[in-house]
Amino acid sequence: MKDPEQAGNFLSTAARDHRALCGMEDPEVFSAEIFGFHVQQAVEKALKAWLCSLGVPFPRTHDLDELGVLLEEAGEEIPEFLHALLEFTDFAVTFRYEAFADLEGDIDRRGCIDAVGRLLQHVQRIIAQSNNQ
Repeated sequence: MKDPEQAGNFLSTAARDHRALCGMEDPEVFSAEIFGFHVQQAVEKALKAWLCSLGVPFPRTHDLDELGVLLEEAGEEIPEFLHALLEFTDFAVTFRYEAFADLEGDIDRRGCIDAVGRLLQHVQRIIAQSNNQ
C-alpha cells in the first residue's frame, strides 16, 4: 500500500541530511567518514521515500544496493547519477565503527552534494505524481 505520509517523512529527513552535507565541504573540518555517513543517510532515506510512494515494502536495512534492486524490481528506472551514490553503503556501518587509516583518495564532496540534491528532486517529483494518481 502506498504511504504518502511516510514517504514525505523520509524525504524530509533526507533533506535535513542534505542540508548538513552542504556545510561539510571542508575535509579539514569534516572527515570523509562523517561526510560519507551523511551521504549514505540521505540516499537511504530518499530511496525509502521512493519505495513508500510506490507501496513497495522494504526490509530494515542500510544497504543502498538492496534498496536500488527493490526499485528496479518494481519497474523503476534508476537514474544514472544515482549509481555512484549507491557505493556509499559502507559508510552506514563499516566506516563508522571500524578503525581505518585513510580512505583511498578524497570524496568529490561537491559532486556528492549535487547528486544527492538531484536525487531529492527526483523523488519529490515521484511522490507528487503518486499523490496525484
